[in-house]
Amino acid sequence: MTAGAQYWIKKLNLKKHPEGGYYKETYRSPERIRREHLPGRFRKDHCFSTAIYYLLPGTEFSAFHRIRSDEIWHFYHGSPLILYSIDREGMLFEIKLGQNLEKGQLFQARIPAGNWFAARVMFEDDFSLVGCTVAPGFEYEDFELGDRKTLLQLFPRHKEIIKALTR
Repeated sequence: MTAGAQYWIKKLNLKKHPEGGYYKETYRSPERIRREHLPGRFRKDHCFSTAIYYLLPGTEFSAFHRIRSDEIWHFYHGSPLILYSIDREGMLFEIKLGQNLEKGQLFQARIPAGNWFAARVMFEDDFSLVGCTVAPGFEYEDFELGDRKTLLQLFPRHKEIIKALTR
């Protein structure tokens, strides 16, 4: 792991994330949305929104997973980050987060609720520091880590990226 990644992990007090990388929750709205006012995919009340810092070292990846809310990714520092998203129809999207807008990189990107998504750093000898905002707010019960065998059955035409970004 690079000295830059280690610096931000320590400076921001990040801890290991179950899908890969490091994170720290920075915001959880104190206000709640009652279950009966949310779409049917939610099983309980949720806060309005949550936000995290997320650091991904270049030697790791964020494994394919999905959540029940939209997630907005924000680029902060380091190497560009590549997000891979597979929608309900099986279309694969590649989104590059970074500072070079001339090369098609974006400062922000949205992953729609229910899409399978994963991420990796563009340059393995670097890291990416990003933020993620979820609304309605993230709850662990809304998180599903992708199973390689299941994802390969659902999306066989994307087998190379699924094999690379699942455990």
